[in-house]
Amino acid sequence: MSKQNIKAIKASEIELQEKVVAIKRVAKVVKGGRRFSFSAIVVVGDGNGVVGYGLGKANEVTDSITKGIDDAKKNLVRVPVFKGTVPHDAIGKFGGGHVLLKPASTGTGVIAGGAMRAVLESAGVHDVLAKSKGSSNPHNVVKATFDALSQMRDPYAVARQRGVELSKVFNG
Repeated sequence: MSKQNIKAIKASEIELQEKVVAIKRVAKVVKGGRRFSFSAIVVVGDGNGVVGYGLGKANEVTDSITKGIDDAKKNLVRVPVFKGTVPHDAIGKFGGGHVLLKPASTGTGVIAGGAMRAVLESAGVHDVLAKSKGSSNPHNVVKATFDALSQMRDPYAVARQRGVELSKVFNG
């Protein structure tokens, strides 16, 4: 699925579940001492191929999570999920974060680290092999995972484009 084909999806039309990936306490040094605030990265998805992420910043944890959820609902994308897994291998990159996604057979489960796991489970992927290389910063890992998912091409669209059956796409 190329980046041109990704359409924005309206959050009001679907039922979304949210997952908090990371919460960080950040400090701003002012004349009177340190002023603390919170930054939260949140992933939302319907478990059926629609997923989005958002960043929220506020002076309270709950406010930052709420802002992150609102931001994530504005950035929803549709990703292809084929038989509960990803259709093909993909490498995603963002900053220092590099991720590798591979399809897995039924019953394997989501073999992925924290930030990647939240994105893949929210997208509705049940079986996948994933490896995070490079940066372990949750922001970079989430964005790199979205980059890998945006490279995915729907097998039905590929079969239609090539003018062959679906079995021919996978088995040559």
